[in-house]
Amino acid sequence: MLNRNLHEIMKMKEYYNGFLKDKNPPGSVFTAKVSACSITAYKSGKVLFQGNGCEIEAGKWGEAVEKKPAQTKSSVSKGKVPNGISLMSAIGSDEVGTGDFFGPITVVAAYVKKEDIPLLKELGVRDSKDLNDEKIIAIAKVIKDIIPFSLMTLKNEKYNQLQQSGMSQGKMKAILHNQAILNVLEKISPVKPQAILIDQFVQESTYYQHLKNQKAIARENVYFSTKAEGIHLAVAAASILARFAFVQYMDKLSVAAGFTIPKGAGSQVDEAAAKLILKKGREVLPQFVKLHFANSEKAMNLVKKKRG
Repeated sequence: MLNRNLHEIMKMKEYYNGFLKDKNPPGSVFTAKVSACSITAYKSGKVLFQGNGCEIEAGKWGEAVEKKPAQTKSSVSKGKVPNGISLMSAIGSDEVGTGDFFGPITVVAAYVKKEDIPLLKELGVRDSKDLNDEKIIAIAKVIKDIIPFSLMTLKNEKYNQLQQSGMSQGKMKAILHNQAILNVLEKISPVKPQAILIDQFVQESTYYQHLKNQKAIARENVYFSTKAEGIHLAVAAASILARFAFVQYMDKLSVAAGFTIPKGAGSQVDEAAAKLILKKGREVLPQFVKLHFANSEKAMNLVKKKRG
């Protein structure tokens, strides 16, 4: 159970747009169903997560669901962000595209030396969600030649294969973040960052559980925080570079589709997916979309209506 204000609940509703259920219980703002969890947000501010994946899903919003008392020792406070981290030389990592029906997941880890922090501020680096695509492209084109970074792109075909094999989106993201961070550590070696800050999408213990079968895991001076782009500019820079890569990939998908592909998971993507199916056939969908989103079914229903 989480407590959130109405503004935050509306942001959550937008995030789960492709998974919303038609019927809501009395006093609720929305109900959504993802693969292993149901989410119900109430006007009172309470947000209830139910199901096997509830702890992971709630972790996306900065807090863990108290599901098993034995797990309380591994709360997010274990990796508390150190004082003064914003002035340290650090690696930051962030991802884009997880809530978009069309397009890939892009993850970037970026290294920002403390000496470069004033320059990045001057260039306008901040959370990519606060910038339009035009500004993101302009900033990204400059900072990509200033700071070492690693981009990991999980294309739709591979995403769908992994999802259908039973891998959660959270595990995919953990693997991508870890690999991007390892790549940057290798690029800057023998220099070591004073901190590694991950924009938190899951509880710390669950993050490392996702990585248990990986050959190498970055653990030294690794910290997790929600809204991390406001804590260190390395995360903000990573979010801009990840969004830049996502926008570029969406442009490629638009060329392949023959029309502009919209972002997000609202009704506009249902229409676009239906248009794509009518134009190129249902078999092309895995290259363009995350198939398990509810938008897939909505698009097929639109196709049936249009075919009469």
